Amino acid sequence: MAENQTIISLRGAERIWAISAIHGEAERLAALHDRMAEEIGSRDRIVYLGNYFGHGPDGREVLDELIRFRRWFLSYPPYMDGQDIVFLRGAQEEMWTKLVQLQFATDAVAVLDFMAARGMGEALAAFGGDLSAARRAAREGTVPLTYWCNRLRDRQRAILGHDDFMRGLVHAAALLPDEDKADEGDTGTLFLHTGLDPEKTLDAQSDAFWWASKSFERIDAPFQNFTRIVRGYDPEGAGVIDTAHTLSIDAGAGRGGPLTAVRLSPAGALEKRYTV
Repeated sequence: MAENQTIISLRGAERIWAISAIHGEAERLAALHDRMAEEIGSRDRIVYLGNYFGHGPDGREVLDELIRFRRWFLSYPPYMDGQDIVFLRGAQEEMWTKLVQLQFATDAVAVLDFMAARGMGEALAAFGGDLSAARRAAREGTVPLTYWCNRLRDRQRAILGHDDFMRGLVHAAALLPDEDKADEGDTGTLFLHTGLDPEKTLDAQSDAFWWASKSFERIDAPFQNFTRIVRGYDPEGAGVIDTAHTLSIDAGAGRGGPLTAVRLSPAGALEKRYTV
């Protein structure tokens, strides 16, 4: 796979932990981290699959907990590399990047309505914003809306670590066989948010990572050199669904269901699941 700053390569892993969409469930996340900490090993890798806020009430606290646990994990002897723990950009985080530059939207009110229907109102409230104020600014014109966006951006930057966290999100993570151990024909595991377009190459997926959930459900063959594709957000929140080539792990956290994580082998096989 060609090197791509939006797609992280994972190597040298003995086990991989994948965490489903969190959706503002800070207490569940902290409880999950406590369980993970009891079993983490020095060659483990962790991939969070996006949608850290939205729907649930504690988006800000979720980011604080993710930053805290990352700091702990990277200090684990004999000390991890920064790319051993990966955070994917989910649809919520993608919408947030559009929200803080909403003044450039052709129809800002319509964009806000689209986002509100998908949990962004709760995310905005978690960071001290207000959806009705955003709508009011959007109706008043570009100057008031620009002022509102700038205030929201400044509020995010004022929270220690949050701006850096958002800038560090990647689109996908690829677990590839170790070059010195791989047999000819060995393939990898791809971790993504909700879906992909099987007609496009990995580098050309763009918005499909955040919106192509229906395409994911139709995957019944390897994608490029990946025989295993793992996703963390299922709009239906249907829980752990394990098929020949896909693994979906979202049980509906933030929408009435539990938070789910799985532990995988280097080949992408499901070894253990965790629900809190």
